[in-house]
Amino acid sequence: MSFSRRGGLHGDRSPPLRRPEETAMPVATTAPLGAPIWIDLATSDLDRAQQFYGAVFGWTFESAGPEYGGYVTAFRDDHPVAGLMVNDPQWNAPDAWTVYLHTADIEATVAKATAAGGTSCVAPMEIPAKGWMGMLTDPTGAFLGLWQPTGHRGYGIVGEHGAPVYHQLTTRGYGAALDFYRTVFGWTTETVSDTDEFRYSTALFDGEALVGVMDGSNIPGEAPSNWCFFLGADDVDKTVALVTDHGGSVVRGAEDTPYGRLAAVADPTGAGFNLSSIQS
Repeated sequence: MSFSRRGGLHGDRSPPLRRPEETAMPVATTAPLGAPIWIDLATSDLDRAQQFYGAVFGWTFESAGPEYGGYVTAFRDDHPVAGLMVNDPQWNAPDAWTVYLHTADIEATVAKATAAGGTSCVAPMEIPAKGWMGMLTDPTGAFLGLWQPTGHRGYGIVGEHGAPVYHQLTTRGYGAALDFYRTVFGWTTETVSDTDEFRYSTALFDGEALVGVMDGSNIPGEAPSNWCFFLGADDVDKTVALVTDHGGSVVRGAEDTPYGRLAAVADPTGAGFNLSSIQS
């Protein structure tokens, strides 16, 4: 859905993912307002990206054609799970994924966001018969998309192999970020940990933790605030092996956590994402 973006990175700590018994039925109608509703990839090699994600996750693909700039929708078991598009060199940005949040009134959301210290990067635009999209940075510099659906309702399946299971914001301005998303998107947040070593909150939607917010100020280096996501994997180790077999790379190897087995990887052109185990 996006026509411009900036890159994102992974968080360095394991998030409090939903346990399988807490997860609703995986087939989705649409995401709650304020929650992630879609992800898409800007890639410098669209054909290679389709080969990679098809081999690793069994995704199939359908192009929307020239009317939509060659935008490609990825499907898992006939359910839409992600979008892919060509990374225009004029954007001067690395290949990267973007997370979109659901809004019912994109103009009002942009106005709230700018009033709360965010920056509008791409003004709301209509995607005919699909919805309205826009791009923001929050006050801490994290880049995100907005999606107001009409014909395109976002994820068709969640919490399954090859489908999104969780999203996370890692921010170098933890308090400011929480204030921003509460104000603009109406988030209800819950503190998971509040120590100098690990500071983490979750955003609850109908009582379900769908988003994590991690204090990234203690992460070494100059990694910017960023949004990332986790794709489900029936077997994380085998999926990591498929990633490397098909030209991707490992950012952080698979490890067991209280929330499942997790890993961070990148596709062949460097766009990063995370993996999370799926348990029946």
